[in-house]
Amino acid sequence: MRRDEVANVLPEMIDRRVIAIGARAREALERSRGHAEALPAFPGSPYLRAAGELIWVGNRLSTAHPRAVLLDAPVTPASGMRFGALPPAERAACAVPEADAESLARACAGCAALVNDLPAIGEAKGLGMLLAGGMPPFPLDACVPHIARLAAALRANDAEAAYRAAYPLLGLGTGLTPSGDDLVGAVLFAKRLAARVAGDHEVWSAVAQRLAADVVARSNEISAALFADLVAGESFASLAALARALCAGDHAAAVAAARALTPIGHSSGWDMLAGMVLGLTGTLGQPL
Repeated sequence: MRRDEVANVLPEMIDRRVIAIGARAREALERSRGHAEALPAFPGSPYLRAAGELIWVGNRLSTAHPRAVLLDAPVTPASGMRFGALPPAERAACAVPEADAESLARACAGCAALVNDLPAIGEAKGLGMLLAGGMPPFPLDACVPHIARLAAALRANDAEAAYRAAYPLLGLGTGLTPSGDDLVGAVLFAKRLAARVAGDHEVWSAVAQRLAADVVARSNEISAALFADLVAGESFASLAALARALCAGDHAAAVAAARALTPIGHSSGWDMLAGMVLGLTGTLGQPL
């Protein structure tokens, strides 16, 4: 698209350069020829739709995400936006790493070390409070019995039981991404790493796809999209960095990645941290 064509559509967007972009957002904007529309159900939110895909647009981002479009200046949400030149996207930084038996064992041991060093990460919130032996406040306390059943199913490597335990968690919590969605999504992100090592990737992938279909009806459009990313093994760069650090047995890097992850949302980062630990170990380090 020529510069004068962009000016005819939205002049105020001319000087707002895209300085970084996620792979999923870039692919969507390529298909839509740079055009994105606001979401009627979420007016004023940074989420837009391009070629049927949700994207996030803003100038402040604590960690990269496949759907993120990072601008060089603040932006006021509008009915639509049009973007010109797009920089290359980096997919690997947001992707779940490959693992073998040795790196998976390091990751499980690293989870235990991370839980023991929780004060170095910060004050736990949301479902992350379970990592510290606390009880999350209402309404998240309703999640605990389901999480206990999910943990037991994961330890037994019983995919069907895990599905039954995870289903009631979908949509539980408040905000754009309810805590139940974030935790279950991160469990499935971690299982994508672990199941390939165990040789049962297809079984867990089928469960993940069922839950991804369920969350569409049980939660909201934004959370369902981010949940689908977790299921596909692509999410926040800090979550992927945590997985890589755990697999490498690098505790300092794991703490740094967790510190970058936990500020996301009201408690989403903590919810995902809990899901990562649960998905890899079948426990949250404390009795449930």
